[in-house]
Amino acid sequence: MTGLWIPGFLAGTLFIMFFSWWLSIKEKRYHGIYRFFAFESILLLILLNARVWFKNPFSVLQLISWLLLTASLFVAIYAFYLIKSVGKPKGKFENTTKLVVTGLYKYIRHPMYLSLLLFGSGAYIKHIGYLTSVLMAVIVVALYLTAITEEGEMIRKFKGQYRNYMKKTRMFIPYLY
Repeated sequence: MTGLWIPGFLAGTLFIMFFSWWLSIKEKRYHGIYRFFAFESILLLILLNARVWFKNPFSVLQLISWLLLTASLFVAIYAFYLIKSVGKPKGKFENTTKLVVTGLYKYIRHPMYLSLLLFGSGAYIKHIGYLTSVLMAVIVVALYLTAITEEGEMIRKFKGQYRNYMKKTRMFIPYLY
């Protein structure tokens, strides 16, 4: 594992940088800057906890971890489907032409970021420690800042329609936050 850690980190970081540039920053959508730190922290959690990823597969923490990781996958796939089918993106995935307010988006404004939060939590629970706790805190803060920044972008794009949507929905957790 030790021999693959640095190349894995470098390759992952280069991919995340390319993804952030290609999808958001190049298009002057600056929420991608904060999202970069969330992705980077998730990558570090995966690499730090790789040695215990499949250890004690039926322990309570492992089962909770796999539940969170699986939920993350379902939330991401469904949210992506809604963005593509309802949001009618023009060009890149993030460039929706219609505000999506159905499905998961009827209850929360940021299901894709919820998916990242669930994924990060699942990776974190694999092995809880000081460094992994710091990384999890970075994920939470980075996703919050990402969401706030993206909401500013959506207000500029969809104006009052998005402001009304914000009044009816929560940021990440239905009926709570």
